[in-house]
Amino acid sequence: MHSAEWKEEMFRQFNKSPNNKSDIKDMLRIFGYGVPNIDKGLFSYNNALTFISQNTIKPFKRVAGGSPKTNEMHFFELPWPKEELLTNPDIEVTLKITLSYFIEPGVGEIGWKDKYRYRSHGLCFDVNSETEEVQAFKSRINKAVRDEEEGIEFDSDSGRWKIGMQGRKSGSIHSDSWTGTAAQLAACNLLAVYPIIGWWRQRTHLNKTEANARYSIIVTLETPITNVELYTPVEVSIKQMIPVIIETDSI
Repeated sequence: MHSAEWKEEMFRQFNKSPNNKSDIKDMLRIFGYGVPNIDKGLFSYNNALTFISQNTIKPFKRVAGGSPKTNEMHFFELPWPKEELLTNPDIEVTLKITLSYFIEPGVGEIGWKDKYRYRSHGLCFDVNSETEEVQAFKSRINKAVRDEEEGIEFDSDSGRWKIGMQGRKSGSIHSDSWTGTAAQLAACNLLAVYPIIGWWRQRTHLNKTEANARYSIIVTLETPITNVELYTPVEVSIKQMIPVIIETDSI
């Protein structure tokens, strides 16, 4: 799925635009995430870099004398080849992220009446903007979580993404991408994975409030310029050190 893409003929067939989020939403309903690219799925390229992580998160926690609360979120500092990107600041680079996890369906619930009753939990991802430092990014994600808990529709920096926050929230596999210059992408190396409400938190009598949830996330940087090597600088650096910082923050 991470390698999938919509073809031009798909957009033409239904008279849709790849630059319109409403049309993209329709494309998701018609074609899913598109046609898998077998070459991208199976082989490595010097002008592409892929980060893969499998982790466990505890979405919710009990609070003595009160209602359960959202528990934690994960932050990653991704090992982007900043020097290589800044050497070629104007080239086009695409960032693509796919987050996958399994929900535990609510027994006896059909899901349409209350969005919190069917799914056990939800997970979302986001990336810092090029001008957003670590603390500002964490504050924005914390606000997004609080807004979700209060039923406020938030749209966290969706303008740059192809699908956008609201469009990619359905289901338990979320994939999205955005394309910018190498200089822009060089500064966008902070990734957050955070939970949103489900019945594990709302239906406390079922004793699943503090259950753990596993997830996988795939992050790819890619440029169509074949003489730019994104993979090799990172390959060299990870032989000398562990470049990815995974930080767990309480919410």
